[in-house]
Amino acid sequence: MTKFKDKTLLVTGASGHLGRIAVEELLARGATNIIAATRDPSKIADLAARGVTVRKLDFDDAATLAPAFAGVDRVLLVSTDSVGRRGVQHKAAVDAIKAAGVAHIVYTSAPAARPDPDAGLAPEHFWTEVAIAASGLDFTILRNHMYAENNLMSAAQTIASGQLYGLQGDRGTAYVARADTARTAAGALLSAEGKSIADVTGPAVVTNTDLAAVLARLSGKPVASVPLSVDQLRGGMQAAGLPAPLVDILVAFQRDATQGYHAIVTDTVRRYSGREPQALEAVLAPLLASSK
Repeated sequence: MTKFKDKTLLVTGASGHLGRIAVEELLARGATNIIAATRDPSKIADLAARGVTVRKLDFDDAATLAPAFAGVDRVLLVSTDSVGRRGVQHKAAVDAIKAAGVAHIVYTSAPAARPDPDAGLAPEHFWTEVAIAASGLDFTILRNHMYAENNLMSAAQTIASGQLYGLQGDRGTAYVARADTARTAAGALLSAEGKSIADVTGPAVVTNTDLAAVLARLSGKPVASVPLSVDQLRGGMQAAGLPAPLVDILVAFQRDATQGYHAIVTDTVRRYSGREPQALEAVLAPLLASSK
């Protein structure tokens, strides 16, 4: 599982949550020539002391692209957080990666990536996948499902109110720990060959009813799942003051969950990381305890 450990491996977004864990995993698995790329190299200066080469890479600064990817064999392209701009950012990065002579791209995508304009974040990921495929390079596209940790954004409010709001007809989500996705990406960088697309999921599909039960167990307070229509869910988010673009993204995600796009369980985490994926409750338990 470490066939390419002596190749030059570059991780973008290396100062971010996922990228940093991926670099740590590469170190732990014996990679000998790691490049950590980030907009602010000062944030990962400690990695340089451990033998990692640190390079500046700013997706909004074209002058940094060619120098960052020079001499690299394989790239982990971590999708940026610039929603609305990252399609353009990623396309420029893929072009620079191809020009640098890189052999393989590993990309962190999303489930059900497609061009539908009402599909939330999916279109940007879809067009990035298209750009990668059109490059002619070998690739491993990892469609990371919803991070388990994202539930923390609303957990306190949900527990306090005792109500978990979600769309009617929810068919569940295979929540996956961010660390599991990072280790999976590192494993793919070390071993994947050819051209492939894989969903990266947790160990089980969790419905809104299941999630409410998890939050109830962890908090010791009753939490009930409350199914809503699309209009009711959208109206509630708007009334709560959420920005319109965020409302569209969240509604699109839940709509996809009612269509079964997130109700998928795969062995991708185990195959590339060598570990079993963490269950949702195991991820949330220490995080909720530390937030009290």
